[in-house]
Amino acid sequence: MSICALTMVYRDHWALSRWYAHHARQLGAANLYIVAHGADPDIARLCPGASIITVPRGDLSGFDRARAEMLDGFHIALAKVHDWVIRTDADELICFDPDLYGSLSEAIEAQEAPVLTALGFDVVGQAVPGSGPVLGQVRDIAFSGHYSKAIAARRAIPFRLHGVMVAPKRLETFPFHMPRGLYLAHLKFANPEALTDANAVRETVARGAGKGLPGGGWREASEDTRQFLATFAAKTPVPWTESEAHAYETVSVKPARLDRHNVVKARALKLRHRTVLPDRFAQQG
Repeated sequence: MSICALTMVYRDHWALSRWYAHHARQLGAANLYIVAHGADPDIARLCPGASIITVPRGDLSGFDRARAEMLDGFHIALAKVHDWVIRTDADELICFDPDLYGSLSEAIEAQEAPVLTALGFDVVGQAVPGSGPVLGQVRDIAFSGHYSKAIAARRAIPFRLHGVMVAPKRLETFPFHMPRGLYLAHLKFANPEALTDANAVRETVARGAGKGLPGGGWREASEDTRQFLATFAAKTPVPWTESEAHAYETVSVKPARLDRHNVVKARALKLRHRTVLPDRFAQQG
């Protein structure tokens, strides 16, 4: 079975290096596809063996919609030659519980649903990680309904609003499946130095000229970070087993089915706990 991974990136070199290292170990570099939103020769250096597609970075009006539709087009092409297409942002890693699966490929190949949603968690670091797997160095995490996203599909399907867009007649019946032990690790807050750089880029984009640019989360990225870290620190620390079970039992059921957008997605629930990743995840990231 052939599984590939697709992402799109602009300048976020540290996150991209971790995305590449993790998914290359799991899937092989030849099965990784990186859309560079603007020419960037550093990507080839950071991601040897991956396929790099450069698209112009001009008018950023309608930023999120244009980016999603562009990735939909690449997804259509990749679905013709791969059995599964994993699709994430460059600061998101698809990880698995080694107690349940031997590899990421095994975790995905075991599923029969048309689309997979992963239970998401934010990874929060206090210092710059070294060059090894990031989940072996940064272990503080908090599960997130918001980052529990559609992450892989058997066929081409539009990804929207952290879920998938379906035909109106299928909105109420389209299967929602979150496999136990399949996770999305969100690295935005894992490296304080990279976060400062990325926030500067986000604020520049959101405050630029054009309509339909990213909203407050980008326009006030530094303040958003401050609020996030304060909220994270205030969460109740609990053991992994308790936190993971509560998050899975809460987020894996009763998906949101949005009439306005014809989107099926996990509910963006706020969870009160934080926890520490077990040692068995140390070779991922």
